[in-house]
Amino acid sequence: MASTPTPPSSGMQNNMAGALSYITIVGLIFLFIEPYKSNRFVRFHAFQSIFFAVGWVVLWIAFIILSVVLGFISHGLAACITIPMWLILGLGLFIVWIILIFKAYNNQEWKLPVIGNLAAKQAGN
Repeated sequence: MASTPTPPSSGMQNNMAGALSYITIVGLIFLFIEPYKSNRFVRFHAFQSIFFAVGWVVLWIAFIILSVVLGFISHGLAACITIPMWLILGLGLFIVWIILIFKAYNNQEWKLPVIGNLAAKQAGN
């Protein structure tokens, strides 16, 4: 007896796609492929991921400039302050990133203060 083939699935579930969107390149891909590009939940998380990554880079660049300026002003003594601040900033951003992934996986739209509203507007809300 021949077994009947199972119909192809329509892709992964929205919560998994939303969580994977926080890997920035995956979020970009989800904005261009079906069925995710037309799904508001996945689009929201993809846009929030992109805006979060851009904000993270801008924050790091600003902090590098601040560290260099403080280093010149204090003749290198600012390293005692800026190195722990680098670690705290990096850890804080990493924790926010993990929370975003966790919330997306639990089917929640957790909006970050500024970029969450931008992401919702881009997603079609």
